[in-house]
Amino acid sequence: MTALVAAPPRAAVRAPRILVVLGHPRTDSLCGAIASAYADAARAAGAEVELLALGGTAFDVASRDPAALRWQGPDQDLEPDVHAAVASLRRADHVVLVFPQWWGTYPAVLKGFVDRVFLSQLAFRHRGADLGWERLLTGRTARLVMTMDSPVWWDRLRYRSAAVSSLVHATLGFCGIRTVGVTRFARVRTSSEATRRRWLVRAGRLGRADAGRRVRPPR
Repeated sequence: MTALVAAPPRAAVRAPRILVVLGHPRTDSLCGAIASAYADAARAAGAEVELLALGGTAFDVASRDPAALRWQGPDQDLEPDVHAAVASLRRADHVVLVFPQWWGTYPAVLKGFVDRVFLSQLAFRHRGADLGWERLLTGRTARLVMTMDSPVWWDRLRYRSAAVSSLVHATLGFCGIRTVGVTRFARVRTSSEATRRRWLVRAGRLGRADAGRRVRPPR
């Protein structure tokens, strides 16, 4: 009679590790306040939270070295802040991008973060000469929070949601990260202080909700 072999115990569920990326060059901006409100609420709700303010990082957002776009391990000759951001991305269960809409998309500092951190062999891997690829960040989730001066309908009709579409599909989805929510805080330039306070409260609610999700670490 064949003996039954017990399956290894599954890892216990835990609170998520959340990486909040402030994609605005200034921390003293509305986006900075939104990112902090989200991070503070998520941390208070039990999540492990890291807030990465891209405006305070020191790396070339448009490196001209082709080797810098391919992950070769922790000993690769990259700027320390790039290594730190890579480690933060790999550690995170949930990634939150907070950014303003500029010129229909998002600031250069956020595009530089994507180009320098979502590296080949780290975030994705091509399958030889065919058109297939492997999504190496599968299992993670993301949330987008965007501020904008134009109304939401204008972004959708005129800009075709360019910022959201490129991040959700061409970046996050391409690497296996599933976006669970998109929030637009619209018409910032003409908004009142009371409206902005309500936005911060809403950001806090999003942080608490995300912190309440439980994740199971990969085996």
